[in-house]
Amino acid sequence: MDRYQRVPVPREAEEHAENEVRITSQGKSRSYISYGTSLLTEKGHSSVVLKAMGKAINKTVTIAEIMKRRIAGLHQNTAISSVELTDHWEPKEEGLDPIDTTRHVSVITITLSKDPLDTSAPGYQPPLPESEARAGCFGSVLLELRVLACFAAESWRTVLGVGCL
Repeated sequence: MDRYQRVPVPREAEEHAENEVRITSQGKSRSYISYGTSLLTEKGHSSVVLKAMGKAINKTVTIAEIMKRRIAGLHQNTAISSVELTDHWEPKEEGLDPIDTTRHVSVITITLSKDPLDTSAPGYQPPLPESEARAGCFGSVLLELRVLACFAAESWRTVLGVGCL
């Protein structure tokens, strides 16, 4: 494919709800966290929907976990799917034909809600205990990211030296 270059294919503009946050790999996590938190606390929405594709999925899961720890009592429902994208390739040299390729990209949709969600859904997670979700307990997003990175470690409290968990 080094004799071809990918040409952007214009996608149809999709409308999305006001409480939907589309997360990209280039955006800043703190901006998404602030916006999602403001939707739930200041703008009066009872739920927020985080959506991401491809490389941004890891970031989306991290953002959801941080928000659950900042706002107590959030129910979570996670759904995964895939979408088919078509790429158009134009030849760099004469004599070659344009090529269209199709690829499947993973999609994650995480719904965080103050109201109870369908507990029988496969991706449902109940709210965290009050002791794990404290608003304003952590001073910075960086510390929260460290907490999530070390969360799997058995001695994560000792590793971080954080007493407010």
